[in-house]
Amino acid sequence: MNAAEAQALAERVVSAMMAKDAFSRQFGMEVVEVRPRSATVRMTVRADMLNGFGVCHGGVTFSLADSAFAFASNTHGRVSLSIENAMTYPAAVHAGDVLVARAEQETGSARLGFFRVVVSNQRDEIVAIFRGTAYKTNREIFPSPDSSEASL
Repeated sequence: MNAAEAQALAERVVSAMMAKDAFSRQFGMEVVEVRPRSATVRMTVRADMLNGFGVCHGGVTFSLADSAFAFASNTHGRVSLSIENAMTYPAAVHAGDVLVARAEQETGSARLGFFRVVVSNQRDEIVAIFRGTAYKTNREIFPSPDSSEASL
């Protein structure tokens, strides 16, 4: 597959995923860039996303990073699933902050992809760092018509 075909596949995959991803849409997430094995997702933190201390709930920031990771790890066209991930929170996030999660594959093999997601705010301050491992299945996201696999 050449670079243009890989880019077209990545865009098609993420578009199909986002169309069925009610969770990401509910949080106001927007995919702003897609490349093979990479995705950038943005969202604005709302008041209803704050915890009892008045800062953004860690699960909200994790969800943003996890969505970017999911999009990036599936851009090659096979269903990939998270098998391990962790998050570090070096700075607090507040209502009104615009967060951008940039997910990129650092390395991989035939079955595994290792990703890093950096979440920054509107001042370009890093507020979270996520690391995730994705398992690549044999299931095609867009199977050929003669296949018995289900597609997105």
